[in-house]
Amino acid sequence: MDNSQEIRTGRHCVFNMHVHLVFVAKYRRDVFTKAMLETMNEVFKRICLDFEAKLVEFDGEHDHVHLLVNYPPKVAISSLVNSLKGASSRILRTKHPEIKNKLWGNALWSPSYFAASCGGAPIGIIKQYIQQQQTPH
Repeated sequence: MDNSQEIRTGRHCVFNMHVHLVFVAKYRRDVFTKAMLETMNEVFKRICLDFEAKLVEFDGEHDHVHLLVNYPPKVAISSLVNSLKGASSRILRTKHPEIKNKLWGNALWSPSYFAASCGGAPIGIIKQYIQQQQTPH
């Protein structure tokens, strides 16, 4: 799952965009097992492909998961997140029915999530590069 520095191309753009996502189980309940994380990894890879994105890295603990996703500029992060959370919740309930005993109500995921852009040069370096451009007189 590497090649995180790979520059990708679209029809009219060249890009290398990454987002770090964190999803937390509702009420931070300890619900995930290793088998569930393996199922999620496969689901997340499949959903990313649907968005022409790549799951670069994935792991988690008993109550939350981390994803590093390389995605094209046309993808809205909120749409990607909604699909990732929705599909994983549905499939986990089907493949691991024991998860229902660990949830309160019907919700697997907290409605909120963490997203941070990452990769490439630090913001300060990019600002400095832009400031040093030769502005025409």
